[in-house]
Parts: sequence; structure tokens; C-alpha cells
Amino acid sequence: MVYLWIILLILLNALCLVLVLFALPGNWLIVILTCLFAWWQEGVFSIYTLIAIAVLATLGELFEFFGGMGGARKAGAQWWGSFGALGGAICGAVLGTFLIPILLFGTLIGACVGAGTGAWLFELAAGRQMKDSARSALGAGIGELLGITIKITLGFVIWATIAVAAFWP
Repeated sequence: MVYLWIILLILLNALCLVLVLFALPGNWLIVILTCLFAWWQEGVFSIYTLIAIAVLATLGELFEFFGGMGGARKAGAQWWGSFGALGGAICGAVLGTFLIPILLFGTLIGACVGAGTGAWLFELAAGRQMKDSARSALGAGIGELLGITIKITLGFVIWATIAVAAFWP
């Protein structure tokens, strides 16, 4: 009977993984569900597995959160432009989800465009030249895309780790 519950957990975690594509905390939902399952069914997951997936989820969030900032900084943005990229990514992800009716990609496009727009506006407001501001905006957009890609990849690693650990002796 425990194997049926494990399969259900793996399927539920796969659904949570899809939430990451919508800029929702799917990785953390996977961690929470797995920890609750480990508490309910003692002995299925080791404490090391639970710690590992929590660390991976934390890394994923950090990469996504600071992706646009890091990309903007790498492209030469000042601190204002970096913070503009951060705020723009958050606003863009929310707006993109509702305004771009492309399933799963609206949020991604919105976050990347928002990060670039935020960096560009804040760089211009700080007195930077158009060319430098545009370079910072491009860096922010690419950095945000890279951060989201890393978060999704780490989410898949978390899911696979749980799936393997559940059946590993």
C-alpha cells in the first residue's frame, strides 16, 4: 500500500513542478509535500534526502530572484538598474501571466521583458546614456531567463531525487 502512496506523491510533485513555469513556488510545494509524507510514512526518505531537496529549492529561488539583477550587473548596470530589474521581473511575471495568453510562456516572457524594462527605466532615471541603459536591459532580460531556467532545472532534479529515493533501498 505504501507504494501506491509513493506513486501518488510523485504524481502530485510532478503537478507542483508545472507550477514553477507559472513563477509559483512549485519547488517548495514539492519539498513540503515530501516532508509531510516523510513524517507520515517514516523510513521512506532519509533526513539527508530532505535536506538535499530543501537546499536545491533554496538555490533555485535564489537563482530566479537574483537572475535579472545579476544579468543587469554583468552588463554594466548600476545598483539602481539592478533593483529596477528585480522589481520589473516581479511586475512583468504577474502582468505577463494575465496579458500574454500563451500557456506557460506568458509568465516567462513577462518576467524577462519586465526585468529588462525595469533595468532600462531605472538606468535612464539615474542619468545613464540610452546605449548603456539598453545594454543593461538586455543583460537583465537574459539573466532573468537564465535564472528561471536554472530554477526549473533544479525543480526537475528535486522531483527526480524524490522519485529515485522513494524506491531506493
